[in-house]
Amino acid sequence: MMRGSISILLIGLFCFGCFACKDDKDEVTPIEEEEVYLDVNPTSLSFESDGGEKEVSINSNGSWNIDFTGISWVRPNISVSKGNAIVKFTADKNNSTTNRSAAITVSAQGAQPVRLQLTQAPAEGGLPSGEDIFSYEPYIQVDNTGMRDLSSLELSELMGVGWNLGNSLEAIIVNNGVYSGGETSWGNPATTKEFITTVREAGFNTIRVPVSWSHKLADKENMLISLQWLKRVEEIVNFALDNDMFVIINIHWDGGWLNHPTYDKQDEINTRLAKYWEQIAAYFRDYDDHLLFAGTNEVMMENDYGTPTAEYLAVQNSFNQTFVSTVRGTGGRNAYRHLVVQGFNTNISHTVNGFVMPADDKEDRLFAEVHYYDPWEYTLKDDAPYNTQWGSIAEGGDIGSWGQEEWLEEQMALMKTNFVDKGIPVILGEYSPLHRKDLPSDKYELHQASRVYYIEYLTREAIKNGLVPIYWDNGYAGNNGSAIFDRNNGKIVDQGALDAIMKAKGEN
Repeated sequence: MMRGSISILLIGLFCFGCFACKDDKDEVTPIEEEEVYLDVNPTSLSFESDGGEKEVSINSNGSWNIDFTGISWVRPNISVSKGNAIVKFTADKNNSTTNRSAAITVSAQGAQPVRLQLTQAPAEGGLPSGEDIFSYEPYIQVDNTGMRDLSSLELSELMGVGWNLGNSLEAIIVNNGVYSGGETSWGNPATTKEFITTVREAGFNTIRVPVSWSHKLADKENMLISLQWLKRVEEIVNFALDNDMFVIINIHWDGGWLNHPTYDKQDEINTRLAKYWEQIAAYFRDYDDHLLFAGTNEVMMENDYGTPTAEYLAVQNSFNQTFVSTVRGTGGRNAYRHLVVQGFNTNISHTVNGFVMPADDKEDRLFAEVHYYDPWEYTLKDDAPYNTQWGSIAEGGDIGSWGQEEWLEEQMALMKTNFVDKGIPVILGEYSPLHRKDLPSDKYELHQASRVYYIEYLTREAIKNGLVPIYWDNGYAGNNGSAIFDRNNGKIVDQGALDAIMKAKGEN
């Protein structure tokens, strides 16, 4: 009995020792959780107008979810929501005259969500005759090809001095609510590549192309822009890009439908703004970062030039947000494109006091834009009494009581302090004083000297404070015009203005 007990005791001690040795030498390694992955293929589906079914392959090692809240015309048929599966999407017939789209998110906890874009063609034969309509994918996968790793502030330093094509693509006629017109409707000839080459050779690095769209709709009810008009705008954009210029296209005055920044009009205007910009952005999204989009132009309350109300400011800021969100939502290179948003009526004081930078999921890709026409009595007022001279060189007392050199310097400095110094570059999108050619010869000489002085002073101060100055040229070289070039033949008709801009450019 003693021998057996000792044997059992020894065996027990041996086993305990083995376990003790194992605990001392080998720590138990916790099992690492497998990283969750999610793959969706394809990431876009296009349905014919009659509807039908399309399949999407979802592969994951976890549970996933498809969010299609608020979407009624297309539905997924989900039998499982974990692991690998084929999901069938069924679209109803589209009876409308416009294409429709939806963005659906597929997500799995711990994995990057995937956006699935669904589009459907309009009803066959439902489109009106006449102008063709641009058919497009509202969203494509993001693509940074040709989009340099430059902040907007860095890009602004490459843009030099700019010139406006004026109202050529903005020549819109509104008669009892009916929009019409064309490129030559306001007296300018059709723009040619040879002319844009002349502008480039004169020393301008950037061209701003104001555009109206409402007079060129192929389907007015559904706000669908004519494909021919998009192609014409593109042709002029290419004239400039082929000359190694930067180009800004926008929605300009466009008949004034934006100039009602009130709560009761807010949703209606934002809907229209988004519809236009989705089409414009989709059409131009393959262009690189030499092409910029500007959302609006001089938005204000119609005929109200006073200090904007809180309502006006809030609604106008919402237009900027709609523009940015819509363009980014088209994907492709637009996810990285540099965009330009404006302060209220592009007025510097209103911009400093009431502008809110839109939220943007792409960091450092936004410009602010203001215009400068101070003092109005000198630059734009065309009915007497007005001022014909400006600044310290004025003679004979024909000068205003405000808006002289000190004021100009303060205004440029405000944009530097409140924007440029904070990493937000600024486009000075328009400036030019009226050329009052009908003055008596003695007064005209003084006016011309003053005008050249003003243009040079403003251009210099803008550049010095980090703004990109873009001269307003309306193509008219007569009295109260602002043309530098004759658009019929490319000849320089205001050498003084051109020299003033280039002198200021060379000094900075």
